[in-house]
Amino acid sequence: MPLPSFVAYWEQRTRVGRLYPAYEPSLSIFYDLPQGTGLCLGQSGGTSSSVQQIRSKIGYGIVLSQEPDGVWVYNRSQHPVFVHSPTLDPPSAPGLSVKRVMPGFSLKMFDYERSSWMAEHGVKPECQEGPWDPHSIRISFAKGWGPCYSRQFITSCPCWLEVLLNNHR
Repeated sequence: MPLPSFVAYWEQRTRVGRLYPAYEPSLSIFYDLPQGTGLCLGQSGGTSSSVQQIRSKIGYGIVLSQEPDGVWVYNRSQHPVFVHSPTLDPPSAPGLSVKRVMPGFSLKMFDYERSSWMAEHGVKPECQEGPWDPHSIRISFAKGWGPCYSRQFITSCPCWLEVLLNNHR
């Protein structure tokens, strides 16, 4: 990840714990591994049964990896993860684009070249209301959100991450 980057863990509208710094090119985020290194979510928050149920599905979780062309997410979980990033939407997209990443698959969730082009041309998604961070990625575990889901906003998802990238590679 562009250094330094940070990851925030959220349960619905509540941020749980501190911002987790990512200083290495890859970061594992998981529920519980005996010798895992990275961000372990198994010991965080989770007072409601819906949050506990989804959090237990994270399993081996995901790996965020900085590659020469962008930042990738690798889904090591047994359940899908859902991703929204400013570089996933076409420039004139009419709505929010949330991508499902199935177990065992990966997705380039942030494209450096596209981000630079968007910054040069002042591109901001048409559907975006309120503050917008062109270097913020949102990832939900097991539950999707957006126009095609009953949850319209990520803050309705039980367990999710906000990846805050440094805007310099």
